[in-house]
Amino acid sequence: MTVTRPQIHFVTGKLAEPSLRAVLEPLSQAAGFDYTVGVLNITVAALMTTTWIARKLTVPEGTTRVILPGLASGPLEVVEQAVGVPVERGPKDLRGLEEFFGGGPAKAEGYGAHRIEILAEINHAPRLSREAICREALRMAADGADLIDLGCDPGGGWREVGDVVRELVEAGLRVSIDSFDPTEVAAATRAGAELVLSVNSSNVEAAADWGSEVVVVPDVPSTLEGFEATIERLSVLGVPHRIDPVLEPIGFGFAESLGRYLDVRRRHPRAAMMMGIGNLSELTDVDSAGINVLLMGFCEELGITSVLTTEVIHWARSSVKECDLARRLVHHAVANQVLPKHLEPGLVTLRAGRPRAFGEEALAGLAAAIRDPNFRIFAEGGALHLVGAGLHLASRDPFELFERLEAAGRDNVDASHAFYLGYELAKATTALVLGKDYRQDQPLDWGHLTEPEIGHGPSKRAAEAARRRGFELPEPPSAQAGETGGEG
Repeated sequence: MTVTRPQIHFVTGKLAEPSLRAVLEPLSQAAGFDYTVGVLNITVAALMTTTWIARKLTVPEGTTRVILPGLASGPLEVVEQAVGVPVERGPKDLRGLEEFFGGGPAKAEGYGAHRIEILAEINHAPRLSREAICREALRMAADGADLIDLGCDPGGGWREVGDVVRELVEAGLRVSIDSFDPTEVAAATRAGAELVLSVNSSNVEAAADWGSEVVVVPDVPSTLEGFEATIERLSVLGVPHRIDPVLEPIGFGFAESLGRYLDVRRRHPRAAMMMGIGNLSELTDVDSAGINVLLMGFCEELGITSVLTTEVIHWARSSVKECDLARRLVHHAVANQVLPKHLEPGLVTLRAGRPRAFGEEALAGLAAAIRDPNFRIFAEGGALHLVGAGLHLASRDPFELFERLEAAGRDNVDASHAFYLGYELAKATTALVLGKDYRQDQPLDWGHLTEPEIGHGPSKRAAEAARRRGFELPEPPSAQAGETGGEG
């Protein structure tokens, strides 16, 4: 049987044609498709609308699929009706075509399952207003927390604990209470708290009256003193419990504490276990994502099915979300015996966004082809590149670029356009420093921390002034097409 390769027709504008062809040649061989390129009579592909494309586009015989520029606006159905084959948008930047065709990160089938429960602690809850507690609890739940843990102050005495727990439960949240004060705990459990952190020999006898599951911790973590006795007493009392040998900070018995988890698991192979991971994520000078992934991997392999995390210190402010992403990643890796790699880009924040380059030849060709007054900005080859009509400036220093732009005699940059260029060059500089991919008019990739960027194309006044000086500008297919400083 003969297998027919897909025949894909790529639609673009005049400026992007050379770069698109350079990308498609090796990609088509790797991804197994044949291709044709349709260059429509417009300079900037991002200015296309699907209504305009439908009027202008013809596709070669045998085409099985059409891919439009990612920034082309409008419904795809009008193009499909015009050409009679499936139509879809490609990536916003043609350098993203490799990932578009499966050459980059992709979620595996069934990815997302998990078995680790996340307890998110609101520290010093008695010092906060009810409104602040509820707001923080809802935020943590939205980030992936399964239980909201109310962290009480030493000494107890929180009179409103029952009312706060009741309010959270009525809001649909599951709640745990973190206190050694039996009176405080009793009020919380009567109001609906389903888990108590923590129980040792000092309060074990009160646990039978709470009607809730409890977490067992040692009286002395370094020796596990009192740990087994508390577990045995709770079993006699019929109190459901999970056990936590206690993770210690680096320099205070971290390695030994990990060993205790291994030892306790060997002695209690079927026991429910928990780990409080804040002693590492909060007490170590490093962004929390990597620590959270490593500890979640340890828990997944050892069958520790609940973790307690906090978000107090600024470098751990997204720990709940990180743990939610991490538990899915490590579960998939352990369950399927695959490396936890190229599965969860959301956890790579600082170094996210693999750099991709057009190359000097493509940038030079772009400078020769541009007819409009706008500038294209690139960050590659260790330098910032400012490309305009007949102009290609490159420097690591954005201030030098502006000086050279002024020396080139370009007078089409008003104040707002200069502000725009400065903003984009600041993003591009950040990308160079961190080794990120920079795409003009698109947000830098910060993994799960990435936020959409408000459109801020170059100044319309600058473009209009350039028209009056005789620059050739692309005519947008409709008034809604807008302007762009980037390249589709």
